[in-house]
Amino acid sequence: MHDFCFTIPYGLLLVGGGAFGYIHKGSIPSLLGGVVSGLLLIVAGYISLNAFGKRKNSYFALFLETVCATALTWVMGQRYMETSKVMPAGVVAGISGLMTLFYLYKLATGGNHLPAKAD
Repeated sequence: MHDFCFTIPYGLLLVGGGAFGYIHKGSIPSLLGGVVSGLLLIVAGYISLNAFGKRKNSYFALFLETVCATALTWVMGQRYMETSKVMPAGVVAGISGLMTLFYLYKLATGGNHLPAKAD
């Protein structure tokens, strides 16, 4: 599975969650955190998708995805530990933790595996 297959939906989920938090609670930190991290991930996924289309790997995109997911795991994990609120801190920390493991796996195995070139 290629990193961009999960990264773009993950980024959209974060943007949507930030917007949802702002609409329902008026939380500007939620809006900024969700939109900024989500857009960074969407851009990284797009870079990776374009590189894959050119039959290359984008280690910059994979590194950016890993850093974003790790930061979200840490920040939201800390928030969950302080508040014990599953939503949104626990859910975002859990999803981000899984994404961090996926990105580390992709880094360890050499990025996206490119299909053999058809003649």
